[in-house]
Amino acid sequence: MIPFSPPRMDQLIIDEVVDTLKSGWITTGPKTKKFEKMLTAYGGHQSTLCVSSASAGLELMLRWFGVKEGDEVILPAYTYSATANVVVHCGATPVFVDINDDFNISVDAIKKAITSRTKVIMPVDIAGYPCDYDEINELVKQNEYKNLFNANSEEQKKLGRILILSDAAHSIGGIYKDKKVGNLTDITVYSFHAVKNLTTAEGGAICLNLPEPFDNESIYKYLNMKSLHGQNKDALAKTQIGNWKYDIVEAGYKCNMTDIQAAMGLVEIQRYDEDMIVKRKHIFKLYSSLLSEFAWVQLPEFENDEKKSSYHVFLLRIKNITESERDAIIAEIFKSEVAVNVHFVPLPLMSFYKNLGYKIEDYPKSYYHFSREISLPVYYDLSDENINTVVDAIKKAVKIVKAW
Repeated sequence: MIPFSPPRMDQLIIDEVVDTLKSGWITTGPKTKKFEKMLTAYGGHQSTLCVSSASAGLELMLRWFGVKEGDEVILPAYTYSATANVVVHCGATPVFVDINDDFNISVDAIKKAITSRTKVIMPVDIAGYPCDYDEINELVKQNEYKNLFNANSEEQKKLGRILILSDAAHSIGGIYKDKKVGNLTDITVYSFHAVKNLTTAEGGAICLNLPEPFDNESIYKYLNMKSLHGQNKDALAKTQIGNWKYDIVEAGYKCNMTDIQAAMGLVEIQRYDEDMIVKRKHIFKLYSSLLSEFAWVQLPEFENDEKKSSYHVFLLRIKNITESERDAIIAEIFKSEVAVNVHFVPLPLMSFYKNLGYKIEDYPKSYYHFSREISLPVYYDLSDENINTVVDAIKKAVKIVKAW
């Protein structure tokens, strides 16, 4: 069976994790702090806080910005549930908008959705392909939308406009106009979940890149406290001689990253661009080459003159099929012992959001692309022979279902 996306776990990672276990320091400590510094240098943003998940990072930043009941957060209908769930957790309203043909959020749809209650826009780099950040960043600086912005917290007053909080769960290593994801907007959040290009088993990181007069390093220190139950000293700080005494300055959360997780990240970040990204790009290119000859194939966009993907998910679309035919094709592919997936079911189709009154008919492009999409296996140890097997399975399945 060719799996969909097993994590890369080689001897270098095993050795680094064992070193951590033997060090006696397994929670947040020196390796987490080192990983944060390496992520900051890698992305080119101002400061980085590692956390227990991307979801925790997104919610932490919404709460830092003062998002609450009565507020609205704009996000694509085409994303994983975490992007919207964190908005619900804060008591705010997710405002879904439709997507472009590249699966990313439509700037025109964002414009139509902005109201006086809009506090945050959350673009999502689907499959690792960066959104149109220059257009999104410029949009919120326009007087029309700045004048509409209703600031209710100190942070909102200081920014004076809608916050751009990028969900970059897929896109570490992606590039937009010669800048890396992490350095493209106000705040960016990575995911290091087990299926991600760069994994720490579970985990995430908040990339702070706020403009003046914000002090990103001071915000990092505050978030560090907020992610540790509001404790004003972390465990590493308390190990200093005579420095045991601490205070709880607010009712914070518990979402810190551990050194065991960071150990995996330290190995991967050092070889990411020269190894992981190179391999995944090769896989994307080979899939594209092998599939391009078929008239029924719509290949994903993953690089152009301005953008380069992180090559996270290969979003194949089959032309002129229905959702049920797509599902039948997937079933046939599995019969060939090849695992595939779908990224993603639009959130208005999910029971929770459907029951809140969202209707998929309001997001026609999201449904259109979802109904034809099949995510293909992409992982470090996937061989060229495996890729040929995947393509053969797709061809066979399509022929059975559509008789083309």
